[in-house]
Parts: sequence; C-alpha cells; structure tokens
Amino acid sequence: MRKTAAKLLAAAAIATSVATVASGVAVADPAAGVTPAAQDIVGVGSDTTQEVLNGLSGGYNAALTAAGDTTSPRLYSFDATGSAQITTKASTSPFDRPNGSGAGIKALETRTSTQVDFARSSRGPANGSDLTTDVFVAFAKDAVSWAAKAGGNAPANLTTANLKDIYTCAKTNWQQINPALPNATIKPYLPQTASGTRAFFLKAIGGAVAVTPGACVVSGLQENTGTEAALNDNNALVPYSVAHYIGQVYYGHTSTNDAAGPVTIRNVNGLVPVTTSPVAVINDTFSATPYGRNVYNVVRNAEWTATDAHGVALRKIFSGTGYICSTAGSAILKNYGFAPLQDGACGTEISPV
Repeated sequence: MRKTAAKLLAAAAIATSVATVASGVAVADPAAGVTPAAQDIVGVGSDTTQEVLNGLSGGYNAALTAAGDTTSPRLYSFDATGSAQITTKASTSPFDRPNGSGAGIKALETRTSTQVDFARSSRGPANGSDLTTDVFVAFAKDAVSWAAKAGGNAPANLTTANLKDIYTCAKTNWQQINPALPNATIKPYLPQTASGTRAFFLKAIGGAVAVTPGACVVSGLQENTGTEAALNDNNALVPYSVAHYIGQVYYGHTSTNDAAGPVTIRNVNGLVPVTTSPVAVINDTFSATPYGRNVYNVVRNAEWTATDAHGVALRKIFSGTGYICSTAGSAILKNYGFAPLQDGACGTEISPV
C-alpha cells in the first residue's frame, strides 16, 4: 500500500519538485521564521549531504502542499554549520549544532524525537562505536577524491600510494612524489574529526586499515568548503566529496560558506571523478573503486519499525517506497550531484554490530 501511495505522491509532486531544484538556491536550515512542529521529521549531521537534504526537504514539503495535505509531518534539515546552537522543534531547548556525520549520529543517540528524528551520514555504520539500535538507510551514491588550488603545485593525478604517503607524512615534498614537480613542502589537510568524509577517505587510502594521519597533517577544516583560507595555498590538498563538488560547481548550489572557491577536484589512479557530457555526474568508473560510497540517513530502529504516525512518516520519506527513492526524489539527487542507487538499493537498511 505504501508503494502505491508513494507513486501517487511522486506523480503529483514532479512539477513542483523540478521547479524547486531548478532555482539552484541553497537554503540553510528551515526558512526564516519557521520552527518545525513536534511531529515534524528533523535531521542534523553531515556536511556532505546537507545541501541535497535541503533540496529534498523543499521538494517533499511542496509535494504535500500540492496534494492538499496540510496535516502530515514536514521534513526539515539543519546544516552542519551556522549558529552555534539550534532549536530544532517548537517548545524545546536549544543545543549545540552537530557538525559532521559522527556528531549528527551522536545527537540522534543522545537525544529523542522531541528534538532529532534522523542523522545525515556520509559514512556507513561504525561497528563498536555506533549503537546497534541505529539503522542506516541508504539513499544515494557519492565518491570521495581530493582537491587542490587551481594553478598550484599539486599535480592533476595522485595514486592511492601517493595519498597514503602524503597523509602519513612519509613524503612531504612534491619532488618526492614526482621529480618534475616543484621543490615545495606539501600541506595536507583533513576535515574536522566528526566528518564522515574524513573517516571514509582515510580508510580508502589505507586499504585494509585506515590511515593514521601523520604530524604534518592539519585537521579541522570544514569539509567540502574550498573557500577555507588554508586551501588558498599552492601546496594544500584536502579530501572532497565528488557529489558535493558537482552540486557547487555545475549546479550552482553554493553559499558564502559553502563553495569550491579556488580548488578543483583531482584524479586518483588516473581516473577522473567527474564526467561532464552530456551533463555533470560522478564518473561511474571512479565510483566503482574503493573511493565510491553510499550515503545514508540514520534513524532509531524502534521508531523506524513502529506502526504509529511517527514511524509511518519516517518510512514515507526514507524507505524504498518513500519520497527520496521516488522519481521526484531521484531528480533532486541528480540536481545536487548525487547518483540515485540502482536495483532497489535505495532505502536498504544496515545496522552496526
């Protein structure tokens, strides 16, 4: 029955959703003057997926309105950065804004649905650290590469071995990577420690065991933000979400604090992360390597499986027959640089063990 309802909702919403995403305007947090109600579905966490969740929120809420539905819970998402504290629902107390996948998941685990209903996560479950009652619901495909200042000393391509050497500080000069490169000290950067992109990248370049960053690595940059002052340096490099980069550069989803700035995304092992013909998308060949990843929305199992109105609302948005996995939802994902999951993978569930 949910599948039929989802199809009807998607059909009614296509025109509104396309109009919503076509504007290219990124909206941070709920619109000014809007405080979500107690029954609304509210999320926090990942920087990587904050923009696409903003787009999905706008599309979903517009679809409900277009269908004449004034009572169903609406979908809202709070960005990873902004004011130090956020008030996520009416009549609740403010709390520190979660910045990154890990911080969002922790907020989900330590708070209740009176404040947080889901966490955005650009990584999968962390066994032994995330609660086994967390449910990671897959919704899109992304990839992670690295970025550096255009016209700087970094080459167009680095191998996995190069990246491992750089982030363990085994090699600290560009000429150690290639004698034809400038004689200059490499400046590797990483996002904040709660970043899912950071965790994924260190695992991707480490292989069986995630890399432990060396002493030459500077941590704490806001992820996927090329306008960070430190990156305006000829020798800097940083991991970067390919989908987020595509959304910024090719589809105009930028703001003052969320833009590619002077950096361009680079190749790994000779593979180009982005293809641009006929439209800009993640290169399938690149995303088929260990640098490809699924991204998730994390919910509490007890609420996800509940038969009450809250459980129904969660599944109506995030499940395989929900809005995000619908035709309208897929159109929004593409407009923000993400690739829809294939063969029924959207809405699949994973829990930590």
